[in-house]
Amino acid sequence: MTTAWTAAHVATLPDQPLPALGLIGAQDVQRVLPDLLLWDMWPLQLADGRLAPVRGGSLWMVLAAPDRGDPILRHFEAKIRLLHLDASGWHDLGDMLPSGLGDFEREWSGSAVLEEGKVTLYFTAAGYADRPGGFQQRLAETSGTLQEDGRITGWSQVRESIVADGTVYLPADRHDGAPGTVKAFRDPAFFIDPADGARYLVFTASLAASDSAFNGAVGLARLDADGQWQLLPPIIHADTLNNELERAQIIAHQGLYYAFWSTQASVFNPDGPTGPTGFYGMVAEQLTGPWAPLNGSGLVIANPDAEPMQAYSWFASAELWVCSFVDHWGLKGRRPTDSAFVAAETFGGVPAPAVRIALDGDRSRIVESRPMDRLHAD
Repeated sequence: MTTAWTAAHVATLPDQPLPALGLIGAQDVQRVLPDLLLWDMWPLQLADGRLAPVRGGSLWMVLAAPDRGDPILRHFEAKIRLLHLDASGWHDLGDMLPSGLGDFEREWSGSAVLEEGKVTLYFTAAGYADRPGGFQQRLAETSGTLQEDGRITGWSQVRESIVADGTVYLPADRHDGAPGTVKAFRDPAFFIDPADGARYLVFTASLAASDSAFNGAVGLARLDADGQWQLLPPIIHADTLNNELERAQIIAHQGLYYAFWSTQASVFNPDGPTGPTGFYGMVAEQLTGPWAPLNGSGLVIANPDAEPMQAYSWFASAELWVCSFVDHWGLKGRRPTDSAFVAAETFGGVPAPAVRIALDGDRSRIVESRPMDRLHAD
């Protein structure tokens, strides 16, 4: 069963208090790596979705690219960087993957799970090495061995997890495009159903049969007995409402299933009600649904009205810590499209403060926020 996230849900937002974050300031935008922009991030997780304990802290994967003075260019040089986080802060462990593991050009978002010393990385293989600059997306995976120093070695050759069928899921196979308008088959997030141990990939998708330019969906695939991923129908779609349900994922909490995604105000259908850039979610009693939007609208975390683009790309752990990155902060009414100077000056490119949420049935609330480098301070 596929559940629709609809204009009627989003239309309830003006009647609700905005679950907004505090303003990001200069103290929150200190570079972790001086010459690199960092954005979409995710932790190494145990099979149940909790942070994997590594050397007194946790391991984090983050997209990284050189700072070329234009933040848009980062998408065309993205590689996954491996960082260790403990009570003393961030420690750089270098590029996650060696070169030569596949024919892709860039590495976009995904997830990673640790099981019996083996790390399996699920990620988006973006573009093709022999034709740079494309927006093609494939769900990919590779495995390596976790070492005592936190590094991961012995990576297997990257394999394509599963291919869009063209009937339910639109292939993201176009070379040309622009951020916010390209179609999606990306962002694989690993999930084990505690009810039966079945293994799933949750991913950001586009509906193939839609007539709308706003056809975002949360896709699902299940691992069969032969170790092959099999496509299932989307669990959630936003047909006619929204183009991108990014960084889609599922966590299990108190006997319920929670699906989350990030989206930007700019990718809502301008003809319908639009929501803020934020972290959205739905809840269900079983993985197949039906799904009900959290808080009536789906909105879980929003940027404040005063700084509507300050953070983006949220991802939750089973402990209900939610990470993101500092996007365009300190705009003070300006827009990144105003000029190249404004775009570069206001782009953070660092991990944003972590947010802890609470979930109670179909309700959520923000509990606290703390700098990521204080995540393990307790």
